[in-house]
Amino acid sequence: QVQLVESGGGLVQAGGSLRLSCAASGTIFSINTMGWYRQAPGKQRERVAGMTSNGRINYVDSVLGRFTISRDNAKNTVDLQMNSLKSEDTAVYYCYADYPKQPRYWGQGTQVTVSS
Repeated sequence: QVQLVESGGGLVQAGGSLRLSCAASGTIFSINTMGWYRQAPGKQRERVAGMTSNGRINYVDSVLGRFTISRDNAKNTVDLQMNSLKSEDTAVYYCYADYPKQPRYWGQGTQVTVSS
């Protein structure tokens, strides 16, 4: 049974930083893509950043230059360093993992609140 466990959310003032971490466990198969989505109250879930196993990265435009995704393929972990946080970054952040020929797996979500 695949599990994704997230950590690192919390409350921070605007301009501050947080680091989210996610660890996947429960299978021997390699993960194709890992990354993060977020969902703010009343809004649709949006993909924030994703990273393939060979290092290809995508970010949503609104976080370019502020967020950095990193990944350890050997440990099946993915981190999201979030700097210069804004109130509009407030959301529940969800880690995801895409395995070959399997449905996407999701973490339980971690709350990030940025106070202005």
